[in-house]
Amino acid sequence: MKDLKGKTVVITGASGGLGARIAFDAASLGAKPVLIARSLDKLVNVKKDLKEHFDVEALIYSLDVSNAEEVKAVFAEITRTVSVDVLINNAGFGIFDYFIDADLNDLSRMLQTNVVGLMACTQAVLPQMLERRSGHIINIASQAGKISTPKSSGYAASKHAVLGFSNGLRMELANSGIWVTAINPGPIETNFFSIADKSGSYEKNIKKWMLSPEYVSKKIISAIGRPVREINLPLWMNAGSTLYQLFPKLVEKLGGNAFKQK
Repeated sequence: MKDLKGKTVVITGASGGLGARIAFDAASLGAKPVLIARSLDKLVNVKKDLKEHFDVEALIYSLDVSNAEEVKAVFAEITRTVSVDVLINNAGFGIFDYFIDADLNDLSRMLQTNVVGLMACTQAVLPQMLERRSGHIINIASQAGKISTPKSSGYAASKHAVLGFSNGLRMELANSGIWVTAINPGPIETNFFSIADKSGSYEKNIKKWMLSPEYVSKKIISAIGRPVREINLPLWMNAGSTLYQLFPKLVEKLGGNAFKQK
């Protein structure tokens, strides 16, 4: 699977941002993208661009991954149509609030989309991969899954769950021929913050440190077909999360205002 030519890559949250960028990079290497998102209109535009640039006919499906029954139905159609080589669980969102002010409905939707939806999509492709003894599950988590900060307790909880799920699944699938990789990026320059941080203050504070979708996508593409456990971006932020695992009290103390950018 190191050669993506002819391989089917399913991408959730593919209507824009990182998901659309991954679709472009995969298509440029000869992959057959299957694009999933809630907005069918945006998916149609991505499909047109892929056709124009790479003469690739992407399959597109409108789906809210938080709806388990919809996930079953859509993925049943996908797996009847194609053999899924790679699933990239990219769909997700965040809302930044102090927990005391958080809307429990928002928290529930985050967990349902970021965690349960990701699990549902994964469960839907596993039987086919297990039968073939080949495949790659790539879960887009976050550095927030390593270090939680003020105003992101709910979002961080969802990404901690993604990491826990990825680690357990990786061990369950040992010797099956299926790889499981967690991607832990820091802030990415996408429209994620139009929902997560409506005030715009956080995005303004961290603008110079934000990762480009192009950079993150290339790192993800480079891992496909290899037994990569995690990709942590950027390296300096990963160093901080590693230190945090060893000395959490010290890092929280020294982090101070650096953790209060939201």
